Amino acid sequence: MIENTDAVIFAEQRSANGRKIGFATLNSEKSLNALTLDMIRLLDNRLREWAQDPELAVVVLQGAGEKAFCAGGDVRKLRTALVEGGDTVPNPFATTYFTEEYCLDYLIHTYQKPILLWGSGIVMGGGLGLMAGASHRVVTESSRIAMPEITIGLYPDVGGSWFLNRMPGRVGLFLALTAAPLNAHDALVVNLADFFVCAEDKLALAARLTDVEWSEVAEENHGKLSKLLREFSARAEPLKPASPVRKHFDLIQQLTDGDTLAEVVEQILAHQNDDDWMKRAAKSLAAGSPTSAALSWAIAHRARHLSLAEAFQMELTLSVQCCAHPDFREGVRALLIDKDNTPKWSPATLAEVSAEHVAAHFASPWSAEEHPLAGMACCCKA
Repeated sequence: MIENTDAVIFAEQRSANGRKIGFATLNSEKSLNALTLDMIRLLDNRLREWAQDPELAVVVLQGAGEKAFCAGGDVRKLRTALVEGGDTVPNPFATTYFTEEYCLDYLIHTYQKPILLWGSGIVMGGGLGLMAGASHRVVTESSRIAMPEITIGLYPDVGGSWFLNRMPGRVGLFLALTAAPLNAHDALVVNLADFFVCAEDKLALAARLTDVEWSEVAEENHGKLSKLLREFSARAEPLKPASPVRKHFDLIQQLTDGDTLAEVVEQILAHQNDDDWMKRAAKSLAAGSPTSAALSWAIAHRARHLSLAEAFQMELTLSVQCCAHPDFREGVRALLIDKDNTPKWSPATLAEVSAEHVAAHFASPWSAEEHPLAGMACCCKA
């Protein structure tokens, strides 16, 4: 059975023993499957239906085409809503978009049934939010993963405050500050992926899913899916790329070892390195929003001991506040609208970013009881 809703294509296949496999395909190849509010709602509704279907054993989440799983959230539409909405805080569309996106991400993180996420091609921003919580995250030789929010005046959201803090050492902080891209091997090293599989094996893997004797017990199906993916992963091992994160891990630790953000930024920018990956990271930091850098630094300390639900609650406040400040609109304009790549950040330099400016981003526009994600731990789980 295939159901084409335009934004997301849903399909179900029967396995050899009659249990079902659910396929959800983000269907906007032209936009690199940028995550729209419509997609979010369709995915959320269907995942909840599948969670309650006793015949459904496993979910496969993928993107249309070969270029990208999902290149990020629909920030063009978000910026348009901000421009048209004036100075309303919080902006109604931004509140709705981020609230529903974070609920979907949390649902995936806490889903009882196994979710195989095919993270081939570009996976950035909102796409990584979907990927991070899946139980079985697959990357291929074409995977290109990043949290590039510093380039558009945002910060690593979609659970980034939670999963970046759980990466080895201070790699998460480095990635947040530099938007450094990750390949498939890097994703395995920093625990953003679980299995490396050849891209050309996608159809063969899908076919093998129907041969599995799926159980009525979700925990058993997690093991069955892992066993199958290990088989494909073993065949792909010779194609696994070298990992820049592993290569530069000690250097990253050295450069991010500082008592202040200014000290860390200075160390990253001043370091002389001929490696292209490190040079690109430093260049992105130098050109990025100073406010975004300051928020990433603050989050690395504030979110260290937060639960997943608490992290999303904090991020919703941060996101609507970023929408109320100028850098996000300016960053999207410069990168995606006018494409002049010359954003005018405000404040323009890190030295001008005050503690009060940063604190304002953490100020919730709602009371604790009125916060849209106040009951996240109980209302978003399936």
